[in-house]
Amino acid sequence: MTDQNKTVAMGGAPSVDPNRTVMGAAPSLNTTVTIKPVQCPVCKGFNPPGIMFCNDCGLIFEKALDGDAFGAPAVQLPCLVDQNGREHQLRPGPNVVGRQGDVTIEDTRVSRRHAEVTLDGNAATVEDLGSTNGTKVGGQPISGKATLNPGDKVSFGGYEMTFSTPGETNKTQQAMSGRTAAINVVPTVNTAVAWLLVDEEEFPLEHGRYTFGRRTDNDIVVSDPFVSGKHGLIEADGTGVYLTDTGSTNGTVLNDAKITADQRTQLQRDDVIRLGEKTLRVKFRES
Repeated sequence: MTDQNKTVAMGGAPSVDPNRTVMGAAPSLNTTVTIKPVQCPVCKGFNPPGIMFCNDCGLIFEKALDGDAFGAPAVQLPCLVDQNGREHQLRPGPNVVGRQGDVTIEDTRVSRRHAEVTLDGNAATVEDLGSTNGTKVGGQPISGKATLNPGDKVSFGGYEMTFSTPGETNKTQQAMSGRTAAINVVPTVNTAVAWLLVDEEEFPLEHGRYTFGRRTDNDIVVSDPFVSGKHGLIEADGTGVYLTDTGSTNGTVLNDAKITADQRTQLQRDDVIRLGEKTLRVKFRES
């Protein structure tokens, strides 16, 4: 008979001490860990993971960017494009524009907190914050909130910017049908008004704007470690050729004198431009 007062032994002791920490297998030294860089949505530069701002353009990352930087599309947000073609990214919600704001404008005509651009879903509005010189949309002064549409010109006290949405600036215009459209006039050949000489290479300057710098997405690439990624701007029109330094790190020297950033300077025959260790000259068309 079985003694009912006797404790019955269990089948077997547990193989693992419950109070003991169990370690898994050590990681293999032969395993390669892939670390993906972060792509900036403004300048498209690649940055090490975990940083809070872009090394190229200084954009502060609000959160981790979605997608694979090498494969997936970059994050695109609406932006304000200034007179030099620089894009100022806008975040969802209110964005203060002014000399001290989310979008900073270094212009004496602009108040410290000049206006507020708000992104709410697919809608965008702008409202003046009691600035000294006012805010205009499409040349008309605003009172209260005004709706912004892609391509709208917004003047903050006289400093004009363009509201742009993702894909709008690079959108390819397509015909509405498969037919080839006839043209009414014979196309004319664009002739250069001058040429920019960089080393042994000549860049024709027709009427328009040309960005120059170290990055390959510039219209004119200047390969020099002392040249900024986006260094400056050259403009050619019916009145002449103009040079602007758009806030480069090491500056631009014209005829042995450093020019002021964002100051548009007209170039003359025989002018010499120095960018780092590079010497540039402008050759004008003979009249």
